[in-house]
Amino acid sequence: MFQNLGTWDWLIILFIVLLLFGGKKLPELSRSIGKAISTFKKGLKDGEEELKNNEDKKDNQNPPIG
Repeated sequence: MFQNLGTWDWLIILFIVLLLFGGKKLPELSRSIGKAISTFKKGLKDGEEELKNNEDKKDNQNPPIG
């Protein structure tokens, strides 16, 4: 998706972001984005662990017949 963006494209995007948010808001914005990403990753990890635990419980409750 972002593979076609060159250096000039990124510089233009950065310039537009600076115009929109200003220099003082960028650290706060990047901090909040970082927190959101880490929260999202933690949620994914917790969800995977819960799914795995549920599968393990299901396997233990219903032993194979035969």
